Amino acid sequence: MRWLVPRVIDRRAPGSRISALVRTRLIDRALVDALAREARQVVLLGAGYDSRACRIEDVVAARVFEVDHPTTQAVKRRRLARMLKSAPSNVVYVAVDFLDDDFGVCLLKAGYDEAERTLFIWEGVTNYLTAATVDATLRWIVSHSAPGSWLAFTYVHRGLLDGSPRFLGSERWVGAVEKAGEPFTFGLDPTELEGYLAEYGLRLLSDVSTADALEGGATIVADASGLPAFYRVALAEVQRTSHVTESRLSMGLGSGSGLVRGDTYVPSVVDHVAIAGLARDITGSRSLPTTVYSNACI
Repeated sequence: MRWLVPRVIDRRAPGSRISALVRTRLIDRALVDALAREARQVVLLGAGYDSRACRIEDVVAARVFEVDHPTTQAVKRRRLARMLKSAPSNVVYVAVDFLDDDFGVCLLKAGYDEAERTLFIWEGVTNYLTAATVDATLRWIVSHSAPGSWLAFTYVHRGLLDGSPRFLGSERWVGAVEKAGEPFTFGLDPTELEGYLAEYGLRLLSDVSTADALEGGATIVADASGLPAFYRVALAEVQRTSHVTESRLSMGLGSGSGLVRGDTYVPSVVDHVAIAGLARDITGSRSLPTTVYSNACI
């Protein structure tokens, strides 16, 4: 059955599965580099089934805060309990109902230390949010982080939403997320990203599409045909503390860990991706079954 899932995903949204693998590899590298530069905290915003705390050895030296909906976390923790002898002791699960809770308040209550250099990972999330929510989240990160902290995040090119420019082959991917009830709602123009981040006190360090990253040597698969150029991964550094008045955060669902409708957990399609061996290919380290490896939805 596992071999069938990737085929179904590739048929419904060509390029999305490979794009997810590339973005994960890029962020893994950013994490390893941040840890080498004495990052002592990692914050996963919309953690979903992120498994970095389990498969990247150096992360044991940092506290990992996984921020997500309590229902999503319950599903993940049950699966981890079945698969691992013991859960990582450095992981703090920060349960947040994004519709009602202020994630920043919850994070601080969970023991997050504003004075420690931190890497924030915001993967597979921004494209499902509103501009106001992205704005509020960036303001909180900058105003509650030590200078020299980092933000690794993904976003889609604004052209995917407004048609300027158009991306070949994007229609099926966009249609797939709309059918799943998680349409793309936010995007950025890469040519404006540096200035956009600077307004918040963030210095852009890198910004690359998953297609360009794959062409540049991030070899994961032999056939990368159909990989779209609109999905991007950026890394930025906190330069100063923001004094802008904070807004209440309401990130909304769509972190890629499935939806919560009422009391029912509805897994996203990528929550069940089964791509044998690719977790090892991404990091060169030990792999986990990809039902836990998957970080976010398409």
